[in-house]
This record gives sequence, C-alpha cells and structure tokens, in this order.
Amino acid sequence: MSLIPPAADKNPKPQFFDNKELDEVAKHFIGNMHRYRENIVIPKGNGPVKIKSNEEKMIENAVESCIFKSITACVMGYGLGAAIGLFSASVNPNMSDPFGNEKKQTAREIFREMRTTTHSYAKNFAMIGCVFSGVECAIESHRGVTDWRNGTYAGAVTGGLIGLRAGIKAGLVGALGFAAFSSAIDFYMHSR
Repeated sequence: MSLIPPAADKNPKPQFFDNKELDEVAKHFIGNMHRYRENIVIPKGNGPVKIKSNEEKMIENAVESCIFKSITACVMGYGLGAAIGLFSASVNPNMSDPFGNEKKQTAREIFREMRTTTHSYAKNFAMIGCVFSGVECAIESHRGVTDWRNGTYAGAVTGGLIGLRAGIKAGLVGALGFAAFSSAIDFYMHSR
C-alpha cells in the first residue's frame, strides 16, 4: 500500500455546468472565488461612493448600538442636570432668615448645599436620559422604523417608570405627560 497521494486530475470536474465553455463563463461571472473582483460598479447618484473598511463598519456599529446611545445620553443628561442644578441652587439659596439673629451661614455651608442640589439634579437628568434613550433605541430596533411614535412610546414608558415610584395613578399621569411632551418635542424638531 503506497502513501503517495494520487495525481491531480488533468481535467478538473466542472463546478456549474457540464459543458466546459459554459462552465468557464459561469466561473468567470459567478464563481470568482479565488480573487477579488476588480470592476465593481457602484451607482454614484448621491456623489462619490467610498467603500467602508471593516474598522469603520465596526466603529459605526458600536456608535449606533443602544448601549452607546444610553451611556451618551446619561453623560449628557448629567452635564445638563448639573448646569440646571447649579443655576437653581444659586438663584434660590436655602437660607431661613438672612436678617435674623441666628447663626449666619458660612460660605462652606452654601457651597455644600449647592453641591448637593447640583448633584441631585444631575443624577435625575442622567437617569431620565439613560432610560429614555435606551427604551427609544430598543423600540426603534424592534419596530425597524424611525418615526415620531418611537419617541412617544419611549416617553410613555419613561414617564410611567418615573411616576410609578409615587403610585399607579402617578405612573399613568407621568406616562401620559411624558408621552405628550416627547411627541411635542419630536413634532417641533421635525417640522423645522
């Protein structure tokens, strides 16, 4: 018994057709598996077309994921909430009686109070942004459509979850209110 492999056939078996000429044509147009196609025709209706590399596709997929959108909304909500909280704390300091004979508030106490108010606003805005963005992205991914309904549904879910901490009635009112607010903002942004 010999361990030498049999010699390769001089006439390999056709892949597509029994007719050798048709098989060569099919291999040329359809079965070009051994090299990349050099002459790719891409319509240029909207300007020049650039084929994306695998790294660009990977980054695009990561940026368009629901997790990235939720984290981005959380960070931006925290920043916006901190700014609003700082403004609110500076406009409305919590002093009982500034002209009374009681102990005067020190700058340290005022800054501590401003920090807690700012942090409280920032946490609330971050939570709302994260939940709203995540729910909207999940709804959009599930429906496969980008329209005003995604924001309305996400607003209803977010408002309902926030209001549910105070009870079922508050959850329903929160859902309706946040859905109406989201619809109004969507309508305003897309009408311009």
